[in-house]
Amino acid sequence: MREAVRTQGLRLQGVWLTHAHLDHVGALAEVKDAFDLPVHLHPLDREVFDLAPRAAAMYGLPWSPQPAPDREFAEGQELALGDLRFTVLHAPGHAPGHVVIHGHGIALGGDVLFQGSVGRVDLPGADPRAFSRTLERVAALPPETIVYPGHGPPTTIARELASNPFLNGGARVRGG
Repeated sequence: MREAVRTQGLRLQGVWLTHAHLDHVGALAEVKDAFDLPVHLHPLDREVFDLAPRAAAMYGLPWSPQPAPDREFAEGQELALGDLRFTVLHAPGHAPGHVVIHGHGIALGGDVLFQGSVGRVDLPGADPRAFSRTLERVAALPPETIVYPGHGPPTTIARELASNPFLNGGARVRGG
């Protein structure tokens, strides 16, 4: 990992966690040790973060202590990467403090929107009604926005509005 960053001439500035489920924070200690970066997380996901060791134990997964987040995300917060500016969208439902980070034609979507589907709402802390509202907000992003989900291939808002039953009315979030 360090070598890839070095050979590509990258200058990392931080870790942006869309949410704190264990599959999204499991390598945090390694990344923090390698690069000593500030870790950003929405405060409503701190409890989820703190429960990750128990979740790992439930699944029989090894777990190393993870460093606590250094900074908190907030709705509407502007994030800078050089000359680029991104906006934090609080996107609860899959997790209480889930965020989508968007700007410059892209959205880092975490586990809200996938190609042809959406994130789960049957995990502890999930809220199907909040998730339905989140999907409406994400669907309102510009159609050409490229969504990079936490799992699977990228997609666009336009593609999902045309083909994803959770965005075009063909299906609804259970409990939402």
